[in-house]
Amino acid sequence: MATTSTTAVARTTRQGRRKLSGLRRREALWCYVFMAPAVLGVLVFAIGPMIASLWLSFTSYDMLSSPEFIGLKNYTKLFADKLFLKSLSVTMLYAVVVVPGTMLMGLVVAILLNAKIPAMGFFRSAYYLPSVIGGVAVARVWAMLYNTDHGLFNIILGWFGIDGPAWLSDERWALWSLIFMGIWGFGGTMLIYLAGLQGIPKELYEAASVDGASKFRQQIHITVPMLSNVTFFNLVMGIIGALQVFAEPFVLTNGTGNPNNSTLLLPLYLYRVAFSYLEMGYASAIAWAVFAITLVLTALVFRSLPLWVHTEAGED
Repeated sequence: MATTSTTAVARTTRQGRRKLSGLRRREALWCYVFMAPAVLGVLVFAIGPMIASLWLSFTSYDMLSSPEFIGLKNYTKLFADKLFLKSLSVTMLYAVVVVPGTMLMGLVVAILLNAKIPAMGFFRSAYYLPSVIGGVAVARVWAMLYNTDHGLFNIILGWFGIDGPAWLSDERWALWSLIFMGIWGFGGTMLIYLAGLQGIPKELYEAASVDGASKFRQQIHITVPMLSNVTFFNLVMGIIGALQVFAEPFVLTNGTGNPNNSTLLLPLYLYRVAFSYLEMGYASAIAWAVFAITLVLTALVFRSLPLWVHTEAGED
């Protein structure tokens, strides 16, 4: 009887395992079915074009004839292309000013909006709104603000007896006009900082107050170190975003990058090479050069992470 009972239990166990195995296979199958559209989308619209552009970067291709393999000529051409070097310097200047400026403005406003003041929800929405509006719409509004004769900025300067500059047609001011607009869009950075501020224990500020630390010293010695991981994220995303700015300079300069190529950011030059000169192979090489620059800069930021990013492990 004991043997029969043991056999029945073993049979029941095997049947249960088979049913469980079948259920897991069905779950895995449906998992793959639901994942398929996203995976296909990435393959078709992201990885596929990347592989194609990598191949085209080694060819001479004008979209009117078949690509002709030319090896590394497109990449060696970059070092002799004065316009590429000009656009690289313009892009670096833009990124060096906009990225820290956006982060600083986002942090300051987030600290202010983290306090308990009336109509807090309205102010948070108002500061975040620029990050939601599309790039073309924003650029058109700023084009009106920058208008030399009727723009709001020059009208305000006129109230103080100052002749406003030709913001978009003066080489000295054109790039700075883009930079001001770029810093203005700090809403996304502010929101991330605001989320980080919510996670800082209030006990730290209370203890600092008891020790006699001023509000300013509390922000410097508590808020900034505790938000270093958020700052790291914003820095990486800011670098990537600054090297991909296209809509604003395209709209404000009608796609020319003028005056005197002073606003010719790399994405705008890439567009010019691809769709004005029809040099798709060379444009692909520029795209991969931008990718390499972005990769190097973000890698340097990651390498510096242990030097300034505060972590829980670092306290032990």
